[in-house]
Amino acid sequence: MKISLGYSPCPNDTFIFDALAHGKVDTEGLEFDIRLADVEALNRWAFAGELDVTKLSYHAFAHLRGSYALLDAGSALGRNCGPLLIARRPLSEAGLADARVVIPGRYTTANFLLSLAYPQLRHKEELVFSAIEDEVLSGRADAGLIIHENRFTYAQKGLIKIADLGEWWEGSTGYPIPLGGIVVKRSLPAEVQQRIERVLARSVAFALDNPQEAAPYVRAHAQEMDEEVMYAHIELYVNDFTRTLGAEGRSAIAYMMRRAEELGVIAPASAPLFVSD
Repeated sequence: MKISLGYSPCPNDTFIFDALAHGKVDTEGLEFDIRLADVEALNRWAFAGELDVTKLSYHAFAHLRGSYALLDAGSALGRNCGPLLIARRPLSEAGLADARVVIPGRYTTANFLLSLAYPQLRHKEELVFSAIEDEVLSGRADAGLIIHENRFTYAQKGLIKIADLGEWWEGSTGYPIPLGGIVVKRSLPAEVQQRIERVLARSVAFALDNPQEAAPYVRAHAQEMDEEVMYAHIELYVNDFTRTLGAEGRSAIAYMMRRAEELGVIAPASAPLFVSD
């Protein structure tokens, strides 16, 4: 049986999928048609129902719970890695309500956290993440939501931090931040969903137990990324929660969905979150 599978070329994804993609683990007769793309493209394809299995931001998954279920292995949950809300000058919560805020994508987990922390924001605009600092510096935007390496450069440019949304989430909930996960179409037979879950778990376990095995595949898609940065990226996003969500990981995800429903950020859904539920 052939399964369409989407994930990003980022080191954390190619690392965990290497064994599955290259036949290093038992795939139980499943063949995978692999499509590599950035997470925003994967999100769009999932909304169109184009992929059987895919990496998704947790924000996109929140809107797709009726058609996709979350697999236990493969998720990225972390601490001290949240997005920052930055500006040129201090802004009060009341002032933020009317501020023009640039964000790195509607369905990013960064925007999900921003919506949970500041549900009163009315004027958000999407912009590629690398252009957000300059948009704020120029005055075209009042505030910006930054991720990735921009977390380390904004202060040098004279911008100030309004809020660390990772600190806000962890401080108010005690949970790690759910960033992205691997989901499977609910329309697939339950037996096939369970086979996919077992195969992915084997691939993740193989990667974590044999970290050098995936190096050629990771390097091939990491472009100009320095080797040290490549492995730092993997260490940041691939951890025990990636092997299995466990009770803490599942609770963090369930709380995020429940809180978003309470605030009206997402519509309520009755489908169970996880394949194994």
